[in-house]
Amino acid sequence: MVDKLRLSDDEWRRRLSPEQYRVLREHGTEPPWSGCFLGTSEPGTYVCAGCGQPLFRSGEKFESGTGWPSFTQPVSPDALIEIEDRSYGMLRTEVRCARCDGHLGHVFPDGPPPTGLRYCINSVAVRHEPKAAAGARPTTGGHG
Repeated sequence: MVDKLRLSDDEWRRRLSPEQYRVLREHGTEPPWSGCFLGTSEPGTYVCAGCGQPLFRSGEKFESGTGWPSFTQPVSPDALIEIEDRSYGMLRTEVRCARCDGHLGHVFPDGPPPTGLRYCINSVAVRHEPKAAAGARPTTGGHG
């Protein structure tokens, strides 16, 4: 079970950029082909831009041709919550961060093996945390 992060609307507005707020808190969508994580393949983990909850590993990312970063599965089953979305006259499954309830995107049953799923995620809703190189020491920000 994930510990929930609950903030006031004012706290969210201070924490997030206007575009992050629009997507994560107001369930918006960034325009297709506009996200900074299209075509990227650096090793690491994609975390929620609102709360830092780990969501997807870079090894699960694939090019779907849809205009949004896509993943085959989350880091764990409890990283996301799924909600039926009937907006715009469609039936879709919305995915949200399990920790802060931030809107991330949608999941569709048209992905590649092994899951057959396509988690279609807004770039602005996530942050990439690079994988540290083997043997590298963590950066502390001080002089050593």
